[in-house]
Amino acid sequence: MNLDWKQLLKLKQDEVLGLDIGSSSVKLIQLRKDDGGYTVTAAGIADIADETESDQTSKEINAVKAIRNCVESTGIRTRLAVCGVCGPEVAVRYFKFPSLSMEEMQGAVMLEAAQVCPFNVDDGVVEYRLIPSDKDSISGFLVAATNKVIKSKSRLTEKASLNNVLMDVDGLALLNCFEALPFYEEAHSQKSTKGKPEKSQNGLSDEYEEPEASRATAILNVGSSHTTVAIMSDNNLPFIRDMAYAGNDIVEQIASECDVPAKTVSSALTSREDSSQLQLEFGDSLAKACQKLITDVTDTLRYYTAQEAKSTIVEKVFVCGGFALAKGFIELLDSRLPAKAVLWNPFDNVRCDAEQHYQDILQKNGTAMAVAAGLAMRSI
Repeated sequence: MNLDWKQLLKLKQDEVLGLDIGSSSVKLIQLRKDDGGYTVTAAGIADIADETESDQTSKEINAVKAIRNCVESTGIRTRLAVCGVCGPEVAVRYFKFPSLSMEEMQGAVMLEAAQVCPFNVDDGVVEYRLIPSDKDSISGFLVAATNKVIKSKSRLTEKASLNNVLMDVDGLALLNCFEALPFYEEAHSQKSTKGKPEKSQNGLSDEYEEPEASRATAILNVGSSHTTVAIMSDNNLPFIRDMAYAGNDIVEQIASECDVPAKTVSSALTSREDSSQLQLEFGDSLAKACQKLITDVTDTLRYYTAQEAKSTIVEKVFVCGGFALAKGFIELLDSRLPAKAVLWNPFDNVRCDAEQHYQDILQKNGTAMAVAAGLAMRSI
């Protein structure tokens, strides 16, 4: 979702940074692209202090401090940021219209947005993108967000002495990141050949039959306050769903059931000590606390499959986000979701500049920085 004045700027891709401002931390990625792919030129992460503070002014002050700390830790000079939005005030919907003139498209998209978005689109921004379709119809997807959520992110970046030159949607940034980085090709290859006879070198096989069902990629980003499911299939139409139940809710529910402080639960789930007694004690509670999330994700996958015009199979769910590293979380999802769940660190096969601490940051926190990477890939 582009700010209206972005066309006034003539910038190169390597002059912007991807800035993911979450509820508990700020993540920053800067990338350089060449013929060999992407290279990380800067990476940073900073916690937002007192994330449970009820006063909105205090929350903003803490968020601005975290942004500044994150930028300063990288030493980069760029002040042009690409930010993302998510949540109930953001919507991504695809559409299919009869053949229309370009003059008629804007009105048709606005009418569609007014019907499908769970908020008043007159108090927001609506943009759309078309994809190739048959001559008798027009297909594409629209993106809508309220002015409130857009201005909120822009205000934070401005107070941190940055320019928010482009606004994107977290779910679309996830898909962009997944498609652009090397791991995508490896994963896609594994999915497309699983359980099928191998082709001969010329690509032909009497035993091989192309399945009628299409394959879809699903990404599950579990943060502190929001969970995003992003799906893309062969039709190139993104499906995005944001859910309010996320890491903080899981931790709070475990803390309540076990009668221990939330910080104790959080520390136990993220501890590197595999034999931690606290992790063993929280095992059953983790399963109970995650049940709502598992149900919501399962329902989302089934809804997506039901909406597709042809049979679509989601074989894998690539899990990322700040909560993805919680002990036992991936194993729990893998055992209960209708598709295989795997941990996804988008930086596993991505080059870094010589600065060793960037590599260390990405190895430790890469699963939480997928949105920031996707934002950093956007062109202006």
